[in-house]
Amino acid sequence: MRTVLHPARAVALGFLAGIVVGTLVLMLPAARSGPDGAPVLVAFFTAVSAVCVTGMAVVDTGTYWSGFGQGMIMLLFQCGGFGMMTAATLLGLLVNGSLRLRTKLMTQMETRTLGLGDVAAVARLVLVVTFASELIIAAVLTLRLRYGYDLPWGEAAWSGAFHAVSAFTNAGFSIHADSMVRYAGDALVLLPMMLAIVVGGVGFPVLHDIRNRWRWGVHGRRHWSLHTKLTLAGTALLLVGGMVAILLAEWHNARTLGGLSVPDKLLGASFMSVAARTAGFNAVDIGALTQESLALHYFLMFIGGGSAGTAGGVKVGTVAILVLLVLAEVRGHSDTEAFGRRIGAAAQRQAITVVVMGSAVVVAGTMVLLAVTDFPTDQIIFEVISAFGSAGLSTGITPQLPASGQLLLTLLMYLGRVGTITLAASLVLGGRRMPYRYAEEHPIVG
Repeated sequence: MRTVLHPARAVALGFLAGIVVGTLVLMLPAARSGPDGAPVLVAFFTAVSAVCVTGMAVVDTGTYWSGFGQGMIMLLFQCGGFGMMTAATLLGLLVNGSLRLRTKLMTQMETRTLGLGDVAAVARLVLVVTFASELIIAAVLTLRLRYGYDLPWGEAAWSGAFHAVSAFTNAGFSIHADSMVRYAGDALVLLPMMLAIVVGGVGFPVLHDIRNRWRWGVHGRRHWSLHTKLTLAGTALLLVGGMVAILLAEWHNARTLGGLSVPDKLLGASFMSVAARTAGFNAVDIGALTQESLALHYFLMFIGGGSAGTAGGVKVGTVAILVLLVLAEVRGHSDTEAFGRRIGAAAQRQAITVVVMGSAVVVAGTMVLLAVTDFPTDQIIFEVISAFGSAGLSTGITPQLPASGQLLLTLLMYLGRVGTITLAASLVLGGRRMPYRYAEEHPIVG
């Protein structure tokens, strides 16, 4: 019993429980707009994609699922967005008004908080920020759809709420068959969506740090933690760099941004840069992107967003640590430093482990999917990284994959959301310090 309740394993089992429940509910006839219930594979794939906030789909969400089914999908990615263990902690706070130590440990595994004393505060912040952000974005989208597109109030409100929750949780699900393509030039729709994606994906520890340590002017930013500084700096660099690279690659592509005005090109490229890292929405046809843009998407989707947020990928902070480690080695520095702080050896080893294990999963997934399908290699790589990075974007081949290929994507989505370190910890259940150390030796590198 003690093994099952280990915090790392509890996180993995929490997501599995949500997937099982979601699959069973989506198989009900009431969840589908057609006469019968959804097949097991369709229900399972959709449940995994929703709980893991990926957004990949094998059917059209808006037409295949009934209102009840769409509501269940929204509930699944709402829970998956800020973590099953965090959701359980919020319920415990509301019911009991206090936290048991084991519950704090479970939530700490999911939210990556730095100390047990912060768990309750972060959990409350998750609740407040999530629902406040979603309500505001839903209201903005509803008003825009009502007055800008003449949708009935009920339809506008449902579409606004669904897409607001999907954007904040970085789920990428849309009730439109073309995702956000119909709004490609509408800043009043895309900008609120982008804001929700960034806020949800930056990570709740960062939001918690900003709220607690904010002071007027530069003085306040000096008190932010190193994690917050690395995440915000990395996010800004990726957003701006991604937008510029997409503009260069797609400026003359008539099938994507080529036919748009300059302001709309800037808006479209910005939305693509934001959504590519984890959100899964698309305002252009992904299958029409140039090879350069597809390669850029590989990179952005693999990195993902901030730690302990709604985003997937190996995380911005992880890659930032590796970049700093390489720079320190190139410069001949013995310490890896950033913003006047030294990064510990344990954090460096963890970053290397996460990236290496993530890369291994992507390579293995690509090889298996190539073996069971005949699609081009670039499309296969795109689907694999999108699933592992919880990005949810697709070149359009996901519904056409065989059952084995779709099941492989569900495994990749689960591994990407639970996290390589958390999954490994859930299997090994932690280690212990060895009572001895071997003599040190330096093998030849390179």
